Amino acid sequence: MLRLVVLVSGSGTNFADLLQRTRAGRVPAEIIAVGADRECGGLETAAAAGIATFVEPFVAPRDAWSNRIADRVAAYEPDVVVLSGFMRLLSPGAVARFEPAILNTHPAHLPEFPGAHGVRDALAAGVRESGASVIIVDSGVDTGPILAQERVPVLPDDTQDSLHDRIKLVERELLASVLTDIADGSLDLADLGLEQRLDPPGQTEPTAKEAP
Repeated sequence: MLRLVVLVSGSGTNFADLLQRTRAGRVPAEIIAVGADRECGGLETAAAAGIATFVEPFVAPRDAWSNRIADRVAAYEPDVVVLSGFMRLLSPGAVARFEPAILNTHPAHLPEFPGAHGVRDALAAGVRESGASVIIVDSGVDTGPILAQERVPVLPDDTQDSLHDRIKLVERELLASVLTDIADGSLDLADLGLEQRLDPPGQTEPTAKEAP
């Protein structure tokens, strides 16, 4: 069973779905801690479920903040770190401490529409399909190796909210499937040519720019 630490920034609806799946035994994993860069609904959901929580408010410089939050995550010795609506970019050095076992979902069919506004950008582009992706986090913005993705049609009357709601349903299924595959050994992250590392706490590394 995988030990997961989840990072959130907002309402935490995708995290809540993952929590339900793990508690029901549909994903062979245990969420052992939930962290955030600010107080948010996702932390409240975790606390109500009896899960350890922590907050590491963003304070510049980014590399020092990234190392602090990475230290908090590493203290729980997770098998996989999941970014679930976490709206801050970690520094490359912090990411490297967990790579490739650090995952993110994105509301677009990458490499289409990367960044913080994937749903808005898809609608603005007038495409007929968008999608959802699960990736390994790297030092770029939604540029890591793609583990799973699926197309989602864009309907003529879609708004950002309606399209995003349908994409979230797909994101949740994809993430659950990827985590299950990692847990049962059918997906080996090392096969992607990445070396998993967990460096000692407190190491300073270069910073990455924050997503809009």
